[in-house]
Amino acid sequence: MSETPPTAAPAPLPWLIIIAGCLIALLSFGPRSAMGFFQLPMLADTGWDRTTFGLAMAIQNLFWGLGQPIFGAIADKYGTWKVLALSSLLYAGGLFIMSVAPTEGWFYIGGGVLTGLGIAAASFGIVLAAFARNVAPERRSMAFGIGTAAGSAGMFVFAPLSQGLIDAYGWQEALVWMAAMMFIVPFLAIPLRGNSNSGSQQAVHYKQSIGEALREALAHKSYVLLVTGFFVCGFQVAFITAHFPAYLRDIGIDSSFAVLALALIGFFNIIGSLASGYIGQHYSKPLALVWIYVSRSIAVTAFLLLPQTGMSVVIFAIVMGLLWLSTVPPTNALVAIMFGTRHLGMLGGLVFFSHQVGSFLGVWLGGYLYDVFGSYNPVWWLGVALGLFAAIVHWPIKERAVERKVPVPVAAE
Repeated sequence: MSETPPTAAPAPLPWLIIIAGCLIALLSFGPRSAMGFFQLPMLADTGWDRTTFGLAMAIQNLFWGLGQPIFGAIADKYGTWKVLALSSLLYAGGLFIMSVAPTEGWFYIGGGVLTGLGIAAASFGIVLAAFARNVAPERRSMAFGIGTAAGSAGMFVFAPLSQGLIDAYGWQEALVWMAAMMFIVPFLAIPLRGNSNSGSQQAVHYKQSIGEALREALAHKSYVLLVTGFFVCGFQVAFITAHFPAYLRDIGIDSSFAVLALALIGFFNIIGSLASGYIGQHYSKPLALVWIYVSRSIAVTAFLLLPQTGMSVVIFAIVMGLLWLSTVPPTNALVAIMFGTRHLGMLGGLVFFSHQVGSFLGVWLGGYLYDVFGSYNPVWWLGVALGLFAAIVHWPIKERAVERKVPVPVAAE
């Protein structure tokens, strides 16, 4: 009678790399998630309208998306630390220019272009690609969940921190303080140094140029569906991040609930991201994404149709927090499953570019349609419809590696 061989213990997580990456995610996601708190005091001092603020934040999201695949490709080839160090300069410079912008044009450059590029160079795609190179495939979904949860913690920390800085020093000096914080990133990034040919999971790669990798990905149906669906995530969360504080003020709810709501979204996003990472490790990732988008549409519909009170704001924030960035772990894990880790920074960045096109439209339409109709309701309902669309798009996605007819495995350099 033969004995059943013992099950191999799962590979341990590289905690130094994960902790460093988590702190970077916290710092990079925190300030941009607090931009909504700056809208009303900034507009009161400058005399600009909400369309101006919305356009600046839309430009920020667009350049975040444009920069993501570019910085991802640079990190894949030349190393993660160099990209993260560049991020600190871009991010800090953008926040500082935003604080002193004398005209709308300078506001678009600082708060839009430079801040967007700074976020792109230190965003989830850069950090999670570094995780993927050092975490065994069966543990990646959980590691991605931890990294995403850290970004959520940034929202939880920076919501009250930014409002406190604004109350104590004014919105301009608050931005300067946040700019200074970005110079911590290069020091935190030291454990993440290395490129796609380094790390514990680099033993075998498929030899591909960037162009070949892009052509393969864009011809893969499941990847195209993933790119299409992630557009909706960006539209929904960016609109809420930029306009929710002003929306609550418009419907007569005390501004303290805006701080509480975004902090709750950040806190419960930690739980949602960890849960999403765990679920993606054990169950279907495409199906998890379907339910996330359906649940978002239900949550927004209930919030709009039921009486809107401080308590309903709290409940909505908790529910949306659980669903906020829970899309990120399964989405990035699916890209790694489909194509491996050699070009993960770039291919994950391309998916995220779609997210940021959605973010651009969500933030800009929020401000523009408010100025046209005097209400945010048209954008809320558009987000509901898009959530249902995203659920339909994710349903047929296949959770498997791309079929390569002529594989050419080569040892990493």
